[in-house]
Amino acid sequence: MAIIRPLNGIAPKIGRNCFIAENAAIIGDVEIGDDCSIWYGAVLRGDVNPIRLGNRVNIQDGAVLHTLHRKSVVEIGDDVSVGHNAVVHGARVGSNVLVGMGAVIMDGAEVADGTVIAAGAVVLSNSRLEPGVYAGVPARKVKDGSPAVTESARNNALGYMEYKEWFLEQN
Repeated sequence: MAIIRPLNGIAPKIGRNCFIAENAAIIGDVEIGDDCSIWYGAVLRGDVNPIRLGNRVNIQDGAVLHTLHRKSVVEIGDDVSVGHNAVVHGARVGSNVLVGMGAVIMDGAEVADGTVIAAGAVVLSNSRLEPGVYAGVPARKVKDGSPAVTESARNNALGYMEYKEWFLEQN
């Protein structure tokens, strides 16, 4: 059974038709939209500030979402994939975004709709990213935004919609 626990009088809110893995941890001021999936070993720790996820968001295995006390929040739009072992710490992520495996997005950063953050990239605190593809440490734009980039990110999230249904059907 997943760890879903209130803290300081605030309980997590989970939307309809979501898959939450048995060893995921969702704590405190966390709101998850509809049709989301929170995978094995993922941690959404809303202990010091809020975490908000839109619809059709997948937080993959080992990813961590957290914030700075009274200084930052995590806001994630619709149709977003946060890859395996990625960290989103106090950042705002738009819709139709792919955060690659092992990527890190730091406090105060803002990632525009239709953006791909490559695996292992580090988006520094207070960065403002335009749509496009970003890679490296620190993350730099390597490709401009386009309908193809947006579609690629959205398709990743839609693929996870199928995967979550497999797990919901088996339970």
